[in-house]
Amino acid sequence: MAIKKHTSEAVELHERLNGKIEITNRLPIQSEEDLSLVYTPGVADVCREIEENPGKVNTLTVRGSMIGVVTDGSAVLGLGDIGPKAAMPVMEGKCMLFKEFGGLNAFPICLDEKDPEKLINIIKSLAPTFAGINLEDISAPRCFEIEARLKEELDIPVFHDDQHGTAIVVLAGLINALKYTGRKRDKAKVVINGAGAAGISIAKLLLSAGFTNITLVSLEGIVAKGEPWLNSQQEEMASWTNLENKTGKLDNVIEKADVFIGVSGPNALRPLQVRLMKERAIVFALANPVPEIYPNDALGAGAEIVATGRSDFPNQVNNLLAFPGIFLGALNAGASDITEEMKITAAEAIARLIPEDQLKPSYIIPGPLNKKVARIVAEAVETVAQKQRGVKQHGST
Repeated sequence: MAIKKHTSEAVELHERLNGKIEITNRLPIQSEEDLSLVYTPGVADVCREIEENPGKVNTLTVRGSMIGVVTDGSAVLGLGDIGPKAAMPVMEGKCMLFKEFGGLNAFPICLDEKDPEKLINIIKSLAPTFAGINLEDISAPRCFEIEARLKEELDIPVFHDDQHGTAIVVLAGLINALKYTGRKRDKAKVVINGAGAAGISIAKLLLSAGFTNITLVSLEGIVAKGEPWLNSQQEEMASWTNLENKTGKLDNVIEKADVFIGVSGPNALRPLQVRLMKERAIVFALANPVPEIYPNDALGAGAEIVATGRSDFPNQVNNLLAFPGIFLGALNAGASDITEEMKITAAEAIARLIPEDQLKPSYIIPGPLNKKVARIVAEAVETVAQKQRGVKQHGST
């Protein structure tokens, strides 16, 4: 009933507003002098300035704080391939969050194109308008190729939030969950249910952050070397994960697991499986709106800490904790890329927002509406970006 009520209210809100965002002017045009400065003839001098010094586009126009939120509508959370028009409300919402929490301008771009090569070319053609590109709701495995190519071929930050935003917040929550339960990263057995964009990105970031024992499970089964159904990304992950090269389904790897991370679908984890995990188990059931297991069921089966993707339970893993600060820090530093070290540093900054003496099973992740988060994350990312730029410049001399 609650979901239907919220859905009805959401539709009424959007209908009343005719969309959630708008473009506003930063100064009024009240005289001919104003007009001559913001448009012709004065604007010609600004154009010439940028022509002679292209970098000034970021200080003389809105571009320096403008993010392009780009989708093809092929993998909208909880809805699937609904197309670019139906994806627009989500992209508008994302733009609102960039503004509200990061102070950044953002514009939704919903593309009626599925071919990766064409999508890449379209986004590259749009890049002069933006200081950064946030890819959103693009299906796997195409999203991996699209992001990798854009990162390589553009000189602005490119970030697929479904992958990296989720991974950063998961890592932040895990840092605190491990701390609370007295576990070490290199000793924890982690099972990730869901081997698409989010699951693979979480696994990669956890490996970069010092986790060593990770197993991925997809709908087809455990990601293992030699499985005929693996896509190219899963094949790559098979060589880094599943240390015992187990095959089969979730039941074959859940026993004695310290951590379960679900980025899959409703009711994918049963209470019986939670009971097979180690004592004081950590369960991140992130499917939305129906999680892999509801918190009460997981806790009743012996889990110590449970996180979900929902706002009506404790410990919401919400990408909002990551992406505004990530982009703000990268843009403040003039970074051309968002690196693994920046992501790990962002996760550590989020985790540190909860003092150790305040940690408890229902409080391992800051609330998504905490506006200090974006500033703290931005400062951490900016510091790393400046250090990396300094190392790069030193290495090139």
